[in-house]
Parts: sequence; structure tokens; C-alpha cells
Amino acid sequence: MTPNRCKVKICGTTSLVDARMAADAGADYSGVVVEVSFSERSVSIDCATEITRQTPIPTVVLVFDRSTDWVKRAAAQIKPFAIQLLGHEPPAEVAALKESLSCEIWKSLFLPTENDPAADVKAVIAQIEAYIDAGADALLFDTADFSGGQARFGGTGKQSDWNLSARLIQNCKVPAFLSGGIRPENVRAAIETVCPYGVDLCSGVEASKGARDQGKLARLMENARTACP
Repeated sequence: MTPNRCKVKICGTTSLVDARMAADAGADYSGVVVEVSFSERSVSIDCATEITRQTPIPTVVLVFDRSTDWVKRAAAQIKPFAIQLLGHEPPAEVAALKESLSCEIWKSLFLPTENDPAADVKAVIAQIEAYIDAGADALLFDTADFSGGQARFGGTGKQSDWNLSARLIQNCKVPAFLSGGIRPENVRAAIETVCPYGVDLCSGVEASKGARDQGKLARLMENARTACP
């Protein structure tokens, strides 16, 4: 594999078996959701600690709208490669965590789905600049799902407006990941259309929520490797 190929983060890891499956398939990062009430893929801090300690690729821990002190305590126990802030955390929290933690700090931003392309692009660009100025090491462009009366941030399986994502990512000064609705069947098109630093997904390689499908994972990695961004 070439050093400049698009990175792959397989998220929603709920067990050591699934973490090792991602590593064996050639993924670059394993994502673990920690104590997020609306996620079926959420695990406890203790479980995340055990998965992280025994996973051969870097682990990214996802948290949602937690206090700075809570995140610091969780990071001290889990010792991840990165903390990914999944909620409404302001740039000031990124700055505070950067000052006190040795791991990387990543931030998710949420774009409209492909069927609802309206977006305040200037506001999104302002967000991007604010989080980068605060010290974010990477940004992830994902989609939010507001159907069913409950907001879900990440793990929705819904695709964003890739043309908008490409515009934003091409002007991003830190590594930028594309998330949302990426599957074995469209990962090559996603990489070639958007040209992200990496892709980030979970539902596209699952047999059911929280349970990984080895065949889908193998197909996704093969298609990602053959993409030409």
C-alpha cells in the first residue's frame, strides 16, 4: 500500500474481536464509542480500555457532549490515540483538552444529507477555522439524522452532499475524514469524488448494529485501496 493512500477508520468497535478484524483487514484506525446514550455501539470506559490496550492499530475514542473534566478522566484511563468530540463541544473545549492531554483531539462536524443539500457554507467554514485555531488535529465531516424524533450524530448510515464535502475538505488545513453512508459499493467513488485524507464508517461494514461483517470489511478495504484520489 502506498503511504499517501486514503486512510480508513472503522468505527463502532464493540469488542476486541471486531477491533482485530479491522486491523487484520488493513484499517488505519479503530473507533470506539464510549458511554453515548443514543448509540447502540456504545461501550463502557472499562470495556474501551481493554479494547484499546489489545488493539494493534490506533484507537480513537468517541464522546458526546461530555465535560472537559470527564473527557480528561476517560482519556487518562483508556489512553487512546485520539479523542473524537462528537457533539456540540465548542472550540474552547478543544483548546482546553489540547492543553491538558497528550493524545490527539479530533472534532466531528455535521453536514446536510444528500437529499437535503441546503447548508450555510459560510457558517460551516467559520466552524472549521475556529476548531483548527483551537488546535483540532483532525476534522470529520459526517451527517446527522433528525428523523424519528431523536437526533443522532454519527453512525447514521446517511450520505452527505459529497460536492459540498469536497469543497470544504479541499480547503481544510488539517487532516479531514469523510463519514456518512460509506459502504463497500461506494467507497471508491467517495474517495475519488471528495479526495479526503481518510474515510470513516461503521454501518457499511456491519452484519447488524455493533457486529462487524468480515466479508463487507474485506470488500471495503479492497475497493478503498484501488481508489485513485
